[in-house]
Amino acid sequence: MYLLWEKNSYLGGRLELFVKTALFVSQDPNMFFWRVYLLNTPFMSENSQSTYQIQGQTVEHLKSFIESMKAEKQSVFIRKIKDLEEELKKLKKSKRYGLVWEDKPEDVVERCKTELPVLVGDETKTINENPDGPTHILIEGDNYHALSVLAYTHKNSIDFIYIDPPYNTGSTDWKYNNAYVDANDSFRHSKWLNMIEKRLRVAKELLKKDGTICVTIDDYELPRLWLCIEEIFGESNLLGVISIRNNPKGRMTQRKFSLIHEYAIFFGKSEESSIKKLPVNPEDKTHNYKQDTDGSWYLDVNLRKQGADSTATTKSGKISDRYYPIYIDSKTGKVSTVEKLDIEIYPIDSKGEKRIWRRSNDVIDEMYKSGDIWAKKQKNEYQLYFKFRGGLDGEMPKTMWYDSEFSASEHGTQLLDKILGERELFQYPKSPFAVIKSIRSATVNKNAVILDFFAGSGTTGHAVLELNKEDGGNRQFILCTNNENKIAEEVTYPRIRNVIQGYGDVPGIPANLRYYRTDFIGMEKSIDDLRKKFMGRCTEMLQIRESCFTPIQVEDENEYFQVFESKETILAVLYHPYEIAKLQKLADTTAKSIVAYIFSMGMEIFQEELSYLSNRLRIETIPDEILETYKKIFGF
Repeated sequence: MYLLWEKNSYLGGRLELFVKTALFVSQDPNMFFWRVYLLNTPFMSENSQSTYQIQGQTVEHLKSFIESMKAEKQSVFIRKIKDLEEELKKLKKSKRYGLVWEDKPEDVVERCKTELPVLVGDETKTINENPDGPTHILIEGDNYHALSVLAYTHKNSIDFIYIDPPYNTGSTDWKYNNAYVDANDSFRHSKWLNMIEKRLRVAKELLKKDGTICVTIDDYELPRLWLCIEEIFGESNLLGVISIRNNPKGRMTQRKFSLIHEYAIFFGKSEESSIKKLPVNPEDKTHNYKQDTDGSWYLDVNLRKQGADSTATTKSGKISDRYYPIYIDSKTGKVSTVEKLDIEIYPIDSKGEKRIWRRSNDVIDEMYKSGDIWAKKQKNEYQLYFKFRGGLDGEMPKTMWYDSEFSASEHGTQLLDKILGERELFQYPKSPFAVIKSIRSATVNKNAVILDFFAGSGTTGHAVLELNKEDGGNRQFILCTNNENKIAEEVTYPRIRNVIQGYGDVPGIPANLRYYRTDFIGMEKSIDDLRKKFMGRCTEMLQIRESCFTPIQVEDENEYFQVFESKETILAVLYHPYEIAKLQKLADTTAKSIVAYIFSMGMEIFQEELSYLSNRLRIETIPDEILETYKKIFGF
């Protein structure tokens, strides 16, 4: 007696597995005989090209086994098959090109499923040194939580993001879930990608439509970072990758090249983003500028024009008035358009094409007298050159930054030690000059908002202060950093404070600063209960959103009615609708525009009650917009 199965059928392909599962895994003592039988008897033999033959006494048992498998639809095996089928469907839907990594849960991200971040101000660290300038922000806490708050306060509001994340060198330069990630961690790159990808996705939502992000990195994570940013921002929004010579001496190595540079990857948020022109440095070795006796700079430029708009003959057949003879004295080198000397030349190129001169004939003689034009014999013929003094107003930045000012040793570590008055409080700080050039390359807005959510030693904040001092700008920085090893309290904040107030023989750069820490509100099953928990916990977020920090003493002020101001705006925070009437009195005391945030258990708009103030009043309700922001990020 035997049973036939088609070779290409599913059961035919898995029959041996069925038998082994039934007989060898079973704890039934009666199965012992079958185990011995299978070890000593051929299990299957080929009957033909299309079937397997199962021999002897096993057939009846197998019939029973197979029927039980059919009946038991919820068996472990069937469930596994279904799981595999689902995975196959996911794989078919997944991208066929790009970056894929193991998703390793991150504690700070998981925390947001049960707690929501808010901010708490530290008034002892407030600095007010410039009443006419912006107020800069320093947030202590995990940057994922800080970014989530900023997703509400600064959505589509950031001009430029500059970050210097951990380079994941394998030398315990960063932690994941409170454990250092070293070179032996098999999930080292996956952990790093999990960390950076989530933050970049939130960060993108903060940028203006024409905003730009710059991420610095070295060879350890460059390939993965590039693909990660490209996936988030889009391949077409890559603006360039810069090589910065930040370590001229080179990194010690056993068998690899000695690295002297790092990379700065620039991406725009949209097609409206662009890199901006920078003033030309005539001393840059990539240029051929020469310095004149009066200190001005010029280029030697051939007087004969080249290019599509340089032809002497117009479409109508007319000869341009810039096509004329210039005379040269072969002995003295004299140049003239009036005096006919022994050499006559026209603007004709090496191919015999008639071109035009770059200057009209009425200025040539004066240019010669002033030394701005001269003749030069090349390959048995004369060429005319003149001093071109233009082109210094701007050019697109190049992709190699190698000047000594970008050295992280001289202008990073040594500078930080000088500012703090102590040595080696922070490893590998950036040069402010590298950040300044990055800012200039990304935005020309002197009122730009600049974010760094891997603030570290505070170099970006320092760079913004220096740049404002240099060109009279009012740029605002927002820095986010954790307080691991007391970095925020003992490095970032002291550095910014000392730059503002001065250190050693270096005068301060007057500015304003507010210091915040992340805090949390526990989740509630009821949305109304969650709203109530936010009562009184939104004030700092609203101050940052509206840039209104100075409290105003008003009549009948209480915990449910708080008022703050800036140079142009009044911020009123009402944690109870009954306080609306107080806005009338407030409006009578100021001509400034007013923005009122009113606590509501829904999305009511109180415009009708305050219609008489509509010309200078904007009304927002809280906390629902905050909660909606968090829902999009955390998915609760």
